[in-house]
Amino acid sequence: MAPTARQAFFTSEFLAQLERLSLASRRTFRGRVKGERRSPRRGHSVEFCDYRAYGVGDDLRYVDWNIYGRLDRLHVKLFVDEEDLCLHLLLDASASMAFGRPAKLDYAVRLVAALGFVGLVNLERVGVGVLRERVAEGWPPTRGRNQFGALVDFLTDVRPAGRTSLSEGLANYVTRGREPGLAILVSDLLDPLGYEAGLRALLEHRFDIHIVHLLDPEEMNPGIAGDLRLVDSETGEVRELTADGDALRAYRERLRQFLERAEGFCRSKEIGYHRVTTDTPVEEFVLAQLRGLVLA
Repeated sequence: MAPTARQAFFTSEFLAQLERLSLASRRTFRGRVKGERRSPRRGHSVEFCDYRAYGVGDDLRYVDWNIYGRLDRLHVKLFVDEEDLCLHLLLDASASMAFGRPAKLDYAVRLVAALGFVGLVNLERVGVGVLRERVAEGWPPTRGRNQFGALVDFLTDVRPAGRTSLSEGLANYVTRGREPGLAILVSDLLDPLGYEAGLRALLEHRFDIHIVHLLDPEEMNPGIAGDLRLVDSETGEVRELTADGDALRAYRERLRQFLERAEGFCRSKEIGYHRVTTDTPVEEFVLAQLRGLVLA
């Protein structure tokens, strides 16, 4: 993608707003390099944490001489060590994501790019996994604000194709030796075999998970009527349907059950659940509606 196209992906005003955000994780993870996030390890940052008894080989610079003067015993100061987080952006690129105007995948790509930018400017490592029947491709975890252009280039080349197999794709992502971190799945969750097993696999490997459940307004409130011939975009299965009042009422009831099941499962597993339709601007969704995931 040309630099001018990259610049048009988001406005400079929106990027400036994103720079003031950070990602919220409900867990602490052991990072690889120094960053801006609390770590479970103790090191030598500026934030005091605790004391422990002096041991042979400890740095004398961290001995608390005031305690020594009072207790005649050597203690060293401990500080919170700060490390980076690994942000895993998991993008559903199955054929069902081609539906809508804009296509759900186009919306998802811009959302993933925005969240990736927040991670990169906060010195987190950011990686992308593209999910179809399994992990089809990926962008390896990378750190640094200057990587945003490469991230956008990668994302804009993603095309919708293939069947959905979220559980297999998520399990496959985990088995590739991914380091636990903050995982954000952006998907319509339209998988006849379900997604629960894949999410459990992420939980078993200590990922902190958020789901952005992405739907088109037409899926929420279809404006169809009459005799129709429907073709499944992923399997090619054909069904004849008369879209009368009874059929639409049955559809809305199935949709309600589907949405309640997804949200209920996430709540029961302490997975962040965020639902959005593609007529909501990405900018508004990120800045105003992603509570619990991004912090100003």
